[in-house]
Amino acid sequence: MPAPAPENLPRCRWAVTDPLLRQYHDEEWGVPIRDSRELWETLVLESFQAGLSWAIVLKRREGFRKAFANFDPEKVALFTEQDIDRLMQDPGIIRARAKIKATIGNAQAYLAMKEQGEDFAGFIASLVPNAPIYNSTGAVLAQSPLSVTVSKALKARGFRFVGPVIVYAWMQAVGLIHDHDPSCFRYKPQV
Repeated sequence: MPAPAPENLPRCRWAVTDPLLRQYHDEEWGVPIRDSRELWETLVLESFQAGLSWAIVLKRREGFRKAFANFDPEKVALFTEQDIDRLMQDPGIIRARAKIKATIGNAQAYLAMKEQGEDFAGFIASLVPNAPIYNSTGAVLAQSPLSVTVSKALKARGFRFVGPVIVYAWMQAVGLIHDHDPSCFRYKPQV
């Protein structure tokens, strides 16, 4: 693992004060993920973040991995009502019944795509073929026309808790949208 970046480097504003957010920003946020299972895991975590801060999710990420069978869609798709009840008692995760049920349903949707010969990573790449897409608006966006399109495509395949705001944050996290501030040390000019 590379040495942590010095604290005094210029960063995106959201990653300056919290050490956990700073490490996530420096090492993970915006780094391209093209593995189907990893993309799905990150989408699940983003869905749990809805209405909360990303720091809360990061602090519980290992708890989520343990609770959701290391984000194995094959195992999560088989979770029962008893599993939901168990997860609702798990202090290591965010205990939101609707989000837990959506995660199980999203595992089932992921597997349905796979059974039909549609790779999740390939599906996403077909929707965002020129990734990373640079946010050239100069504004901090919550969603974009592209995140609306991707959200609709996911919902059409049975995914839930994948509205355009969640999808935009997910696209930033997995390197589909490059949204580092131009003054950030991780900003890479468009080529």
